[in-house]
Parts: sequence; structure tokens; C-alpha cells
Amino acid sequence: MTSMNACEISFRMREAVVVLACLYSVSAAPARGPIELRDMTAETGIVFKHTDGSSGRRYIIETISAGLALFDYDQDGDIDIYFLNGGPLKETKVGVVPKNALYRNDGRWKFTNVTEIAGVGDTGYGIGVAVADYDNDGDQDIYLNNYGPNVMYRNNGDGTFTDITQKTGLANGNKVGAGACFFDMDADGDLDLYIANYLEFSYDAHVSATTRGIPVYVNPRNYPPVPDDLYRNNGNGTFTNISAAAGVAAHAGWGMGTVCSDYDNDGDTDLFVANDVAENFLFQNDGTGKFEEVGLMAGIAFDLYGDSQGSMGVDCGDYDNDGLFDFYLTTYQSQLTALYRNLGDGIFEDVKLINGAAAGTHPQVTWGTGFVDFDNDGNRDIFIACGHLMDNAELLDDTASYHARNILLMNTGDGKFVNISDKAGDGMKVKLSSRGAGFDDLDNDGDIDVVILNSRREPTILRNDSPSKGHWIQVRLRGTKSNRDGVGARVKVVAGDLTLVDEVHSGRGYQSHYGTRLHFGLGNREKVDRIEVRWIGGGVDVFKDTAVDKLLTITEGTGPRQ
Repeated sequence: MTSMNACEISFRMREAVVVLACLYSVSAAPARGPIELRDMTAETGIVFKHTDGSSGRRYIIETISAGLALFDYDQDGDIDIYFLNGGPLKETKVGVVPKNALYRNDGRWKFTNVTEIAGVGDTGYGIGVAVADYDNDGDQDIYLNNYGPNVMYRNNGDGTFTDITQKTGLANGNKVGAGACFFDMDADGDLDLYIANYLEFSYDAHVSATTRGIPVYVNPRNYPPVPDDLYRNNGNGTFTNISAAAGVAAHAGWGMGTVCSDYDNDGDTDLFVANDVAENFLFQNDGTGKFEEVGLMAGIAFDLYGDSQGSMGVDCGDYDNDGLFDFYLTTYQSQLTALYRNLGDGIFEDVKLINGAAAGTHPQVTWGTGFVDFDNDGNRDIFIACGHLMDNAELLDDTASYHARNILLMNTGDGKFVNISDKAGDGMKVKLSSRGAGFDDLDNDGDIDVVILNSRREPTILRNDSPSKGHWIQVRLRGTKSNRDGVGARVKVVAGDLTLVDEVHSGRGYQSHYGTRLHFGLGNREKVDRIEVRWIGGGVDVFKDTAVDKLLTITEGTGPRQ
């Protein structure tokens, strides 16, 4: 997971980069932070504990578990939590086999474990997850991207799920999973599935290593990269692997986080894959479900120095409110995270140094991430989950730590970010080894809360107690001609001088899923002048003069057409 690109940069330049990043990280912040996240873990009733299935052999797959999903599985209006877990690896002995866990949100920050009732307690080795209504029946289904056979759970609509992996044809062999995304690649009204694969691994091929006599996990380059997989939804409950025909199979990488976005504003959905120790992939969709890998041409394959990175998680969002979707990428220790600003015309620029978007990240291994407007001021902030992958990191590097505090970068509204982690509440003082992170309004109070999966420990649940009185609106889409969840649809919100855009995603961050309900902070604006929804397939609905501070459900075809 250490960058292996041969491109050389002088020591003095790298030293200057670190100094500049540190200056941003200690920028002054108010005595009381404008964003406050409170640790509510103990109050929630959640007793889940993650395991990476380790036996002491240091199998490389231990380092990448796991993601989580936030979604309303029972359609009661509350966002529920699904945690992935790692099954026991070879030579690991356990009394009780670990399993994934689904916690129902009962309101008032109380959650109930409904895993057994719901039937989603997979005991495989969980890595990545995506959620979407793949069969357009009105409820959301779950796809697990495991080490070993993957799992597809169909939501029965009564609080239970059925394992339909074999029926759908989505087991995907015996691979090492990573991120996954549902999206409608060909605008036919049903959701297809992109599955990232990490590397080629087997117990027989396990590579052991030590550094100064200390056991370590090896670099991923010790194992061959593999191509990802793309499955077309046949519309009859089955899927067909079309990776070769679509142009995906021609590119092998060490896939990690994934996200889908129409980055070039041409009306179809493209794919971004964060690759560990190698160039990232940007698959441009031609509108028919065939893809060209354009990462190098787009300026997003490498960082601003031309280096590949230990890429982990990725999210997309319009951080500078220019109507274009940007990408934020987390990375390995001694590397700075990257913010790829969309310049239009299919070109990106890594702007992390000029706007402080990498503040505090250089000493950390960074994983889950999200563009989130925590204080409802109309500007998207950045949350970064941190934690080393080696539990003995301190023995090799006195600047490293297995447990680490997470990072919160506040968007100042002028295209720049300030690290306010020290002033953002007790939730930012939690020190564990974080992996997947998700962001949603858990208590339906109009601001976004945080759920973090921590390796080998309990999760962290953070309530947003920010003092901001900013207005907001949330948008939930219901497709009719297009897919039921509105995945891939673009929503534009105009409130006075503020124009915001977002998309519905299925699968994002570090191998996780969150944010099906779109959230827009509005600051002091007391009315939404216009909401425009551009559905996959070309339909457009427009709504005018909408009240603020509410969740709005928009059904395709119910608004005036444009």
C-alpha cells in the first residue's frame, strides 16, 4: 500500500509539501467550533464488534476489512446501519463465528440488532457493500463484495431478506472483493453492478515478511492485480458478466474504493476506481454501457506530482459549487490525500495544496471519506477516517499509530478548507483504527451524522450537534421510467444566490454505501426557488417555490417537464 511509482521528486520539494500541509492543519479555528460531532456510541445500544479474522499470519486481506451501509431497510423513515465483518481466516479459531450485523433505527438514538430476523448475518469475509433496489420493487437490496463468494440479498419488503446469489449469478467466483456500485450504465431503467477486485490471493500464495525482525504486512505488489467485473442487469432477476465486451476486463488494478458519477455532464454515468499502489481508473461511459479508461488523459490517474498512491476510498461532490463533480481520494501514510477539482471538458487538477484539502493527512493512513455539509452553510466539508493497517506500526515508526483520531476539514466557502478536528466536539477525539465511514441524518433533524466502522473494535456513532441554524432540504427520489431509487439522477437546487448539485449514488467512500437521500445545506436562505431533477434516460422534472427544512419525496414525472 506504499506508492511504487518510479517518478522522482526532490527531497526539498517533498519537505516543502509537508510543511505547507502542516501549516494548513494548524490554521486558527474559533474557540467553539462551527461543527460539533458528539460521540453517542454508548447510548445507541449497538454492541457490534468488528474482527478481521486474523490468526497472526498477517494475510494481506486482513488490512482492507471493511465497509458499512446506511439505508432505510424497512421503509419506516429512519436510516438503519449494516456493519460488515470478517470471517475467520485459515488457522483462526473462534468460539462463535462472526457475522455481519443489521441494526434497526428505533429513533431517539436507540438501535436494535435485527440481523437474525432479517436474515442478513452473512458469515463470509466482508469487505465492500452496495445497496439499491435492483429489481425496482420499492425496497432496497444488499450486495456484499467478499473475500470468497459474494452475496446478493433481496429485500422481501417485510423486514426480511432472501439470499438470491445463485439465482442472480452474482457470486463472482472466489475473489478478493473491494468497493461495489449499482448504476444504470445503459439507461434501460434497471441497475447494473460494478464490482472492484483487490488482488489475486490464496493461502498457498501467502507472502510473509519482516522489517528489522518485526512481522509486517507485505506490499500489495507482491500479489498480481486483477481486472474488475461488470454485470448487466437482464431485467428478469438475473445478471450477465459483460466485463470484456464493456471494456473493463482489459484493465487490471488493485481496486479499493469506487464511486459512479456523470463527471463530464453528458447524461450517462461514469466510473471511478481508486487503485492501491497504481494509477486510478476513470471509465468514461459512451452511453450504451461501453467504457474507455481515460484516467491519465483526465489528470486523475496520478497525484499532482505524477505519483501513484496507496489509494483507499473515494467520494465525489461539488465542493466549490461550480456545477461540476469533484473527487476526493484517501491514501497511505506519508502521502497526502488528493482533491481532484473538475475543470470541465473532462479534465481534473489535484488542488490539495492550494486549498488545504490535505491538512493533517500526511502522518495517517486514511480510509473512509465523504463530502458532507455538516453545518448547513451550503458548502461541503470533508470527513476523513484514519487508522494504520498494522497493529505494531509504532515499533517501526515513532510517528505512526495503529489507533488515530479522524480528521474534519471545514469548507470556508471560498474554495479552501481548514482543519477543525480539535474544535469539533468529543466525537473527533475518539482514537481507534477506522475503516469504512458513512454519513446520513440518523435522527431526522436536518443535519448529517456519522457512522464509522473501526477495525477489531466497536464502531463510532457521532451525532451532529453543530450550533449552525442553517436551513436545509433533503430530497428522496422515486423513479418510474428510470430505476426506482433514482440512482444516477442529478438534482439541482437553487435558493437565491446559491446553486447546489448532487447525484444519487449506490456505493461510495471506502467500500461503503450512504446518502441515498440527498442533503442540501442552505445557510440563511428561507426558500428554495427551484429544484431540477434530471433522471437517467433524459427526463427532467422541475419544482418551484419549495419550503425549506423538510424531506421532499420527488416521483419521476410528477413535476412540470422541461
